[in-house]
This record gives sequence, C-alpha cells and structure tokens, in this order.
Amino acid sequence: MESVNFKNMFSLYNIKKFIIVNIGVLILSIALHFFLVPSNLAVGGAAGLAILLASVFKFLSVSGTLLFINIFLIVLGFFTIGKEFGAYTIYASVALSAFLRIFEVFTPMKVPFTDDVFLNLVFGIFIQGIGVGLVLNKGASTGGTDIVAKIVEKYTRFSFGNGLVISDGIITLGACLIYGPKLGMYALMGVIMNSLIIDKMLAGFDSKYNITIISEKLEDINQFILVDLFRGSTIYVAEGGYSHKTKKILTTIVDRKDYILLREFVKRADSNAFMYISHITEVEGRGFTYEQKKK
Repeated sequence: MESVNFKNMFSLYNIKKFIIVNIGVLILSIALHFFLVPSNLAVGGAAGLAILLASVFKFLSVSGTLLFINIFLIVLGFFTIGKEFGAYTIYASVALSAFLRIFEVFTPMKVPFTDDVFLNLVFGIFIQGIGVGLVLNKGASTGGTDIVAKIVEKYTRFSFGNGLVISDGIITLGACLIYGPKLGMYALMGVIMNSLIIDKMLAGFDSKYNITIISEKLEDINQFILVDLFRGSTIYVAEGGYSHKTKKILTTIVDRKDYILLREFVKRADSNAFMYISHITEVEGRGFTYEQKKK
C-alpha cells in the first residue's frame, strides 16, 4: 500500500502530484457527465456499471452509485488481495464521485451533448483517456474494475488483462440488454478505444521498460523490486570514467504499471538517484511470457 509521508506531505513534489491527480479526475468527470452518461454509453469500469444501475433504478444518481460501487470494491479488495490500494487511489475514487455530483447539481444534462452518439463516444473516450492517463501516471487509479481484475488474477489462471476484459465485457453485455444492441456495440467499441488511448498516453502498446539505477539507497530499491513488485533485478559493479570510483548499478525490466510504482518509490527513497529508462517492445522469459509463480 502506498504510504503517506506526513513529514513531506506539503513538499513541492507532493503538492504537484495532488494537483495533477485532481486535474485528471476532473477531466474524467467532464467526459462522463457531458458525453458518456447522457448518451447511455456504459463503456466498462465502475462508471459504466453506475450508468447501468442509474438507468434501471431511476431514483439513483450516477455519482452516488459510483461512490457506493468503489467503496464496496475497495473493501472487497482489502479482504481478498490485501492492502494494495494507495491513499491516492482511495482519494481519486471519492473525488470522482464528488466532481460528478457537483456537475449533476449545477449543470444537469437531460439530453446528450450532441445528437450524434458516435461523436459523443469519440470525444467522451478521448477526454476520459487523458484524465485517466494523468491519474495513472502519478501512481494512482480511480479504482473500479481494476480491483476486480486483481481479484480474478489472484484466484484464477486468468491474467490481470483478462480480468479487465471479463469485467468490462459483462458490463457491455448489460448495456446490450438494457439499451439494445446498437448502444451495446458502441459501449464495446468505447472499451477498446479507452484501452488503446490510455496505453498510448502512458507508453505505447504493451511496452516494457529497461530501468538502470545508481543510488546510495540501492539495497532499499532492490528490496522494493524483489518483494513489492515481485520482479527480478541485476546488480553489477562499474567504475566511473572520471572519478575511477567503483559503484553498484542496478538494472531491471518492468511493465508500465510497475514502472510507475518503481519511479515513485525511487523519488521518495533517494531524490539524488540517477535513473535512466529505455523502452522495450518485447520481452521473453519468466514473469512476462512464462507463468510467474507468486509467493
């Protein structure tokens, strides 16, 4: 679980992170309220489920339903997969419902932004992807079906990505049953578009990262990679070309999600750490193409 360092809570880095997470959540709420919700485009995720439930039970609001769903999933996650939810993820889940509620009260949308469903879908997904990308890039998330996917990954043979496809697929199937096949197919298209846009923002299609780190806190960083990320690492000794002093250098390969977590940890552990990252398009081996046996 992401720890909260109260000593550095008001540092410039944490203030910037807090602002960017809020901007991302605000952008996401704009996409939902003005484009997706009034068009009945349940494009997967907890927000998609909230749209479906609010359509069936007219007395429910999307914001209130979304808040209940996220709280339920976070509590369920604590009991099934442990304390893997950072404070920012919990905050972003609550803030999203708060922003949506403000829009519902002050700018209610009785009809879609335009009468063209496809335009609402494209603009809604594009704006939503930007918002989610900003939040994910700061090591947080908005909860939702990510939690369901982690539970599926832990208790079945399906991967995290498979879990997302299953959960979002069930929601789009619900959209077909409630709104008809046309809006259901639009919702399915939205799920695919959303995934592609977020991946493109955060680093490309299924890219991996080769990370090299030089730090005085190398043992702490290595422990985080081995225990928290459950990834492998290599440490070797090199000599500086100018100083001729020997230093330990760590290198590891991680996926997009773990790269964000590792980057945040290194910044907290050693602000003077030297780190450079290169993109890798394909990795073969245990933990990536072979089954990874977790403890």
